[in-house]
Amino acid sequence: MMLTMTAITLTAQVYLDPQAPIEERVKDALSRMTTHEKIQVIHAQSKFTSAGVPRLGIRQLNMDDGPHGVREELGWNSWSNAGWTNDSVVAFPSLTCLASTWNRDLSARYGHALSEEFAFRGKDVLLGPGVNIARTPMNGRAFEYMGEDPCLAGEMVVPYIQAAQKNGVACCLKHYVLNDQETNRFGTDVMVSERALREIYLEPFRRAVDKAHVWSIMGSYNMYKGIHCCQHEELNNGILKGEWQWDGAIISDWGGTTDTWQAAMGGLDIEMGSFTDGKVKESEFTFDDYYMARPLERLVNEGKIPMSVLDEKAGRVLRLIFRTAMNPKKVIGNQCSEAHYDACRAIGEEGIVLLKNEELRIKNEESATPILPLNLTKYQHVLVVGENATRSLTQGGGSSELKTLRDISPLEALRSLCSMDYAQGYTSGRALYDQVDTVDPAESERLKAEALEKARQADLIIYIGGLNKNTKQDCENGDRESYDLSFGQNELISQLAQIQPNIIVVTFGGNAYATPWLQQVKALLHCWYLGSESGTALANVLTGKVNPSGKLPVTFAKRYEDYPYVRFGKEAYQDRSGQVDYKEGIYVGYRGFERDKTQPQFPFGYGLSYTTFQYGQPTAQVSGDEVNVEVTVRNTGSVAGKEVAQVYVSAPKNKQMDKPLKELKGFAKTRLLQPGESETLRISIPCSELASWNEATHQWQVDSGTYTLQVGTSSADIRGKVKISL
Repeated sequence: MMLTMTAITLTAQVYLDPQAPIEERVKDALSRMTTHEKIQVIHAQSKFTSAGVPRLGIRQLNMDDGPHGVREELGWNSWSNAGWTNDSVVAFPSLTCLASTWNRDLSARYGHALSEEFAFRGKDVLLGPGVNIARTPMNGRAFEYMGEDPCLAGEMVVPYIQAAQKNGVACCLKHYVLNDQETNRFGTDVMVSERALREIYLEPFRRAVDKAHVWSIMGSYNMYKGIHCCQHEELNNGILKGEWQWDGAIISDWGGTTDTWQAAMGGLDIEMGSFTDGKVKESEFTFDDYYMARPLERLVNEGKIPMSVLDEKAGRVLRLIFRTAMNPKKVIGNQCSEAHYDACRAIGEEGIVLLKNEELRIKNEESATPILPLNLTKYQHVLVVGENATRSLTQGGGSSELKTLRDISPLEALRSLCSMDYAQGYTSGRALYDQVDTVDPAESERLKAEALEKARQADLIIYIGGLNKNTKQDCENGDRESYDLSFGQNELISQLAQIQPNIIVVTFGGNAYATPWLQQVKALLHCWYLGSESGTALANVLTGKVNPSGKLPVTFAKRYEDYPYVRFGKEAYQDRSGQVDYKEGIYVGYRGFERDKTQPQFPFGYGLSYTTFQYGQPTAQVSGDEVNVEVTVRNTGSVAGKEVAQVYVSAPKNKQMDKPLKELKGFAKTRLLQPGESETLRISIPCSELASWNEATHQWQVDSGTYTLQVGTSSADIRGKVKISL
């Protein structure tokens, strides 16, 4: 019997070939997808996933909140936890703490360790990090960001992204752009000059795109020029995808999409969380009722929106899938490994900023010495006061809340070194996302009285307080209501210091705050949030096992009224009419303090050490398109330590364009220098980063003339200057 065989030609499925170039895979997959399948991949199918194409074997995208750890598992369509018992993670330090290290190597270590935990949990997209600018110390979400300066934030975020994406986990850089307050975050319409937008607020995003090639970016809730940023034609298609030639996917913040036409034509690629308020409220609508679901499919089928628009979105989502979920080189990862705890501790130690360290006299000792580092054998009765000595600071704060396997509290770590008493001193209630927990005045008075009584027996007090992650503290969806420390802490610290002047104040928190008691205390350390190894990192710095080397990424003002925007009134911040005008322009943070000749309490870039450093005369030369600065830093003290050399640039005067007195344009951190050891640091600054935005021509402009490069240990402590001509 003869069998007739019909030759069947199978079209090669290039999109499934992991060795094929990604662009070929995207083109091939797109050609095989139906209109409905293209629509399905550009909106959510659950709280934290967007669909793949099961028919073609294309996987879904699994997303989860960062930026400090993997959020606990939630239900498929619920904000309630899923009840897993294997989703406890390491809480890494806050991004303000990472920024305070001024250490790019630690940023890479952070991104690597964190992405391993995301990969192990099966996540493809890490919703973070954030680089919104700290123009106000009241922003409840500032602890998730990297300070007030676009150069520092932009440079520190790059290694984090590079390391994470090398492991096959996409970073979703947020919140693009101008999401600089939590008050009325869904409805605020930001008015900002074109120059300030470019030089200050867009700049860290540009660096992440240009230098780290970030794979996804999250649009922000707020509006710019009356249009929500998630669906903003000028920001998304004009600048991000057009001018910057970015090939990633724009993901909406949860509930940040408001209109089908604007979302489709305004550059949004993946719509998440619509018909929620971004956190808690639900609706009767299904995922197929989203703006970029059935409503968009109908407009495409009717020819009212071109298929090319849908193809562009689906293509970008496919590119993200092939880079992550279907990336054969994506790591398996691990969770809660000792290497991750080591990274957590190292970042925390270098991020702690020593703000004051005064000399004191101990009985029977002839010479006065700084109170830090602590020699606990000199004290008979040590008292720890403050709720943050025992409170978990990995909980609360909104979407960055973490379920941790272990947390080492400051009190636990300190008690492992010697016996000490404890008094809570004050209470702040529970960490609640959307309401303020009532604090009982009688209980507050009782705790305060107990602390003051115990202080009378102490010969050393370590006060551990500051902010926490309660509503209207460091928490999403609300801003602080006062520049002072809450819960009566200013009065408590002052009264403790009157009883026992040997007092060290340790604060946690993501923002600057008032320090009216500063002259009464011997030492002050600010820790931001240190994560799971909080206590160990703090104890190591207090006792000198680690020499502090953190530098402030924000300016600490003496008074709230000193911040540059405050002089312009409610129009410049928290205007509940729906419009906020950034009237200070480019003069954010230290730029504004210097223009206004206002003395801060602690300047940008400031941080003390247990040793001292001497700077040599800096040199600089222009080589091609770069300015190369060299400076030698010598450890002139008695203990090993690290130092950050900061390069500020003063541009030539321009009659048509006002210029700040100086701006951070580069920095480098030494290795651990032993006493007497020196290191020559080399800092390269692209000439393009010396440009200002010309609003008349709508272009960057590098002025010809003489530039003064100022090398210092903070914005207010310049150790040497050198001039160059361009």
